[in-house]
Amino acid sequence: MISHAPVPVSGDLFNIIQQSQQLAHETGGAFDVTAGPIVRLWRQSRKRAQIPTVDSLASSTQRVGFQKIQLNPRKRTVTLLAPNMQLDLGGIAKGYAVDEAMRILKQNGIRRAFVTASGDMLTSGPPIGSEGWRVEIRAVDEFGNIYPRTLHLKHQALSTSGDTEQFVEINGRRYSHIIDPRTGIGLTNRIAVTVVAASSTVADSRATAISVLGIKKGMDYAKQKKLQVLILTLNEEKHRLLKSTQWKLW
Repeated sequence: MISHAPVPVSGDLFNIIQQSQQLAHETGGAFDVTAGPIVRLWRQSRKRAQIPTVDSLASSTQRVGFQKIQLNPRKRTVTLLAPNMQLDLGGIAKGYAVDEAMRILKQNGIRRAFVTASGDMLTSGPPIGSEGWRVEIRAVDEFGNIYPRTLHLKHQALSTSGDTEQFVEINGRRYSHIIDPRTGIGLTNRIAVTVVAASSTVADSRATAISVLGIKKGMDYAKQKKLQVLILTLNEEKHRLLKSTQWKLW
């Protein structure tokens, strides 16, 4: 998009950006779709196994900030207020696509379905004779050992965000593919966040946001928004599993 020039966009894209901006305000920028420049920078760094230079980080972060987006709902336009901005919708668009797929299925009379895109999934009615769709997530026993636990979902979305698969180790330190837009640095606190919500868009984006917020602020946000959230901590020798007050699946 050209900076300072209003750009007409599709209804879907405007909706995604509008929801992203709301979440950015709610989390103080922990979720921010303008993080494209630093996401791209760290993607290159992971390939080279090198930390971004101070200058490259400074140059990238100058182009980041949810305050630099201006939306016009009436005209359905998006204006980027700084030069060379890049939007990255990776933390919300996949969930949105899952919701849209389920919407189309329901429009065609399909009332029992399970739609998934990697770590993002959405269920409608359960299979015949079942209490719900079976989904396995990682849990922790009283001794801190990780084991698979089965959930039964119906009319619910589930998303998990974390660094279990996408990360890089540089100079003995592990950096997640999830970037804190406020600092421009890949997360180093090892947590996996699972969110259960009514829509995949919400579950997907909140799982990413809570990963960045961290345990305390993430759980405070979950409580404020009445979200079902699990946080699995992996930094310590004894792993821990924390549940939000709204968690109801066991």
